[in-house]
Amino acid sequence: MTRVLLVDDHAVVRAGLRALLEASGRVEVVGEASSGEEGVRKTRSLEPDIVVMDLAMPGMDGVQATRRIAALDLGTKVLVLTIHDEDEFLLPAMEAGAAGFLNKSAADTDLLGALEAVARGHSYLPRRAAALIARRKTVATSGDSRGIEALSERERTAIELYARGFSAREAAREMLVSPKTVEGYIARAKSKVGLDSRRDIVRFALDSGLLRPEE
Repeated sequence: MTRVLLVDDHAVVRAGLRALLEASGRVEVVGEASSGEEGVRKTRSLEPDIVVMDLAMPGMDGVQATRRIAALDLGTKVLVLTIHDEDEFLLPAMEAGAAGFLNKSAADTDLLGALEAVARGHSYLPRRAAALIARRKTVATSGDSRGIEALSERERTAIELYARGFSAREAAREMLVSPKTVEGYIARAKSKVGLDSRRDIVRFALDSGLLRPEE
């Protein structure tokens, strides 16, 4: 059973999400938080499998909290659940380490599927993400076939896992190598195709098809 922490500053929203998830019999809601700061603290103490994260909260927002949770290196994934449009917030959330992005308007039909995808180690992106990324090809060498073809199979795998929010330690477990080896794959891939930040890597992975919207 997937263990989930709910982070949202509206108690009514948290209650509705808890009822929806617990009714499925496939999710255990292990805690709730009403702010980004509290979400980070409870992630550290509860170590949930997935944090369902709102974006717009007073104090520490969801993007900042996602970045802090990723830095904890606990293996906890973050699924962003927000009323905000992905046009503005998708890339910042993924750059911060989120494994998925879902609009609250689709929570009643898509949230369980999104959680299952993220729990299996996949990314979950909105259906509009492909069109969005096509409009945002800003890294000149990232999205073309030459960029992808320059990478070895292991480098592609390491970049894909990194873009999905895996830490070097988690990616190492998936690839059956050491974390230092994974870091080497990522460093060589970044050098080959001219990437710098995590945001560049996420854009490259989306543009090149390494990271795909969840169907």
